Amino acid sequence: MSSGLPLPMFPLGMVAFPGSIVPLHIFEDRYRQLARDLQTGEGRFGVVLITRGSEVGGGDERSSVGTRMRVGAAEEFDDGRWALVAIGEDRVRVTTWLPDDPYPLALVEPVTDYDEPEPEAVGAAERAVRRALERATRLGHDVVELDPQLSMDPSRRLWQLAAAAPLGPTDRQRILEAASAASRADLIGMLALDAAELFGLQLRGPDSD
Repeated sequence: MSSGLPLPMFPLGMVAFPGSIVPLHIFEDRYRQLARDLQTGEGRFGVVLITRGSEVGGGDERSSVGTRMRVGAAEEFDDGRWALVAIGEDRVRVTTWLPDDPYPLALVEPVTDYDEPEPEAVGAAERAVRRALERATRLGHDVVELDPQLSMDPSRRLWQLAAAAPLGPTDRQRILEAASAASRADLIGMLALDAAELFGLQLRGPDSD
């Protein structure tokens, strides 16, 4: 028998982290119903990464680890579309996907860290993220300004660094699924340094040695 608690799910082409603030524009009928139901319930739903397929129309393949979100603000427009602002709370693992009726629903269980990240590891990850952001800025990419938002709590700070790092969804999903805070810190640092090296090559151009 499957275990877990039922949670409405919103598969997306992006990864949300605990603590992230995610604006959502909802126009598909099934997710309009989700938005309405969230107003009368606890206002919580899960976001998981679509690994193959599209956000629109269903038939997608989805990751099993995502983030439980809480609705912070919601507005319905005259044409039935919704704008939501959702806040990441904690990680969840899907144990069973239930029938989409009308929107995705799953049984989930919490995913918990049983360690705290070492300050030295968080510091190394932060230096790597800052290097990648600096080079991304020089290339003209839009990046997050870190200093005003970073928490003094090491675990929260690590999630903020993960959210700010200029990485693609596959790498972000690897960070989300990391088995421990220590491995997450190492992974953020490694991926950010890889990104910084790639940006550095782009800055030097094809004719450089």
